[in-house]
Amino acid sequence: MTTLYLVRHGETEWHAEHRYAGSSDVALTARGREQAAALRDWAATAQLAGIVASPLSRARLSAEPAAQATGLQLRIDARLVEIDFGAGEGMSPGELATTYPDEWSDFERRPAWHPLPGGEPGVDGIARAMPALMELSEEFPDGHVLVVMHATLMRLLLCELIGLDPDAYRDVFPVVDNCALMPVEFPWPGESAAPARARLLGLNVPPVPARP
Repeated sequence: MTTLYLVRHGETEWHAEHRYAGSSDVALTARGREQAAALRDWAATAQLAGIVASPLSRARLSAEPAAQATGLQLRIDARLVEIDFGAGEGMSPGELATTYPDEWSDFERRPAWHPLPGGEPGVDGIARAMPALMELSEEFPDGHVLVVMHATLMRLLLCELIGLDPDAYRDVFPVVDNCALMPVEFPWPGESAAPARARLLGLNVPPVPARP
């Protein structure tokens, strides 16, 4: 089985105001770079076989220090880009509720199926990103792989991997800490039915280096 360490990128400039970044390329803050450094220190002791990241700079720059510390080549996979929030990009929940009340209400009720105006349905994000994780499990059947991506896509994928309704992602995973680890075993040992499921090993695990 493969152990995938799913990780959200470091803090961005829109983090404090809880603005939807989506496919927008928002820069890391100084704190975000510090979080990437902590991820680097963990990665140096984690015996990783691969490191993969979304092409958006907040994910790529969060993963690059880990790649440098391990000597592994950082792979960029466009399928791991964040859900596109369309007209909601750069807006806060309060602004969305005021500007697009009906669409925001639909999104809150069924967020995986009702995108924000001009945005990508969450289920479409699952469909494009799941093959990337499956390919990693096939390439590294007994390895540990760091995958740096984004909060909404990660939560949707976790629901898919452990067999939960994707519309529940905001309730089941209300908080995803920046550069914290969400380790999963994939596929779950002994799992034979399709689709393959994963075992979630931890939530928001701090990236602490292993003891020598």
